[in-house]
Amino acid sequence: MSKILIVDDSLFMRMLLKNVLHELGYETVVEATNGLEALSKFEDEKPDVVTLDITMPEMDGITALEKIISMNPEAKVIMVTAMGQQALLIRAVSMGASDFIVKPFSKDRVREALKKALAG
Repeated sequence: MSKILIVDDSLFMRMLLKNVLHELGYETVVEATNGLEALSKFEDEKPDVVTLDITMPEMDGITALEKIISMNPEAKVIMVTAMGQQALLIRAVSMGASDFIVKPFSKDRVREALKKALAG
């Protein structure tokens, strides 16, 4: 079973995504509230997939993505973003993100992004 690291500064968004992941059958979910915490959890937990919010305090998702990819070039990272951040998404995908989901996300879109990340 795949281990997923959810990185978002919003408790509500983490809970929402965690619930969707559990509905999809993913049981092992680790959470981080910002990019700095994400790096430490990524190193300790070795997740199969990371969902990474773009806008966070301490360290934003783009910087965290860059550091995660430098720690493990094979890392599977799905960016999570609000509407209107297309330029940042394009940059994230060019840096190595597997896919992205836009808030508010649907269960089908999360399933599709995870399938793509895990297959790639």
